Amino acid sequence: MVDISKISTEKRNEKTKNIDLLSTKEILTAFNNEDKLVPLAVEKAIDQIAAVVDEVTKTFQNGGRLFYIGAGTSGRMGVLDASEVPPTFGVEEGLVIGVIAGGDYALRYAVEKVEDSKEEAVKDLKAHNLTKKDFVIGIAASGRTPYPIGGIEYANHLGCKTACVTTSENSPISKVAKYKIEAITGPEPLTGSTRMKSGTAQKLILNMITTASMVKMGKVYENLMVDVQMSNEKLVSRATRIVTDITGCDKETALFYLKKYDSVKFAIFAIMSKIEDEKKIASILAENKGNIRESLKKVK
Repeated sequence: MVDISKISTEKRNEKTKNIDLLSTKEILTAFNNEDKLVPLAVEKAIDQIAAVVDEVTKTFQNGGRLFYIGAGTSGRMGVLDASEVPPTFGVEEGLVIGVIAGGDYALRYAVEKVEDSKEEAVKDLKAHNLTKKDFVIGIAASGRTPYPIGGIEYANHLGCKTACVTTSENSPISKVAKYKIEAITGPEPLTGSTRMKSGTAQKLILNMITTASMVKMGKVYENLMVDVQMSNEKLVSRATRIVTDITGCDKETALFYLKKYDSVKFAIFAIMSKIEDEKKIASILAENKGNIRESLKKVK
């Protein structure tokens, strides 16, 4: 039996002990009051998150990948964040990979027992040909789940950089990861239901890690996503707005250059630099790791 009495996310929340006696509005207010504590817990972990972001950025720059590995809600959060990176930032599929105990089936259905297997984690990471160039982040609210711990231990053995995201203090996963992120969200409004405050904290942190690293990779100009993929009508409209906002050109000009290059970044650079040769644009951007600001400095 696991001794859950020492796990902070399993403790009783005194403020919601009588939640079953409350009205609907009172229940929701109680949940909302607890949710307000989550960003404050994440704020206390900013330095830890920053250290991970810097290392993840280096990993990407050196040709490595980012892996999230977890079980249950934690695993689903990793898969969700990983799946949103390619369309948002125009990177290749597989740069960020979410690995969940039980595989894709576990995204929709509970597969509880597999979380207790370190061996399954090793097997799943081997299936992705994990190498020492990669970065592995284990996600576990309790900080004791064997599956992500086993994944981190295997990654450490290969020489990978590793980190953890947990909402429990002084947990086993923090002891095996090379970098730790601990956002201590406290007892859940429903005892042990870590899909609530813990899950929200994980979502915030994973968003921070990928988004900040993409900013540092030159995927953002000002606060605009200049590598967004134009895969539907909404995103074409967003791309057009991005080009007009940055360059000051009209909508027709933006659409012309977007159609010409099929790239928001190329369209922006062509308009601002007055360079229209696609090969030359590609060369200049490549020399500056895709950073528009740095690329424009070279042509002024």
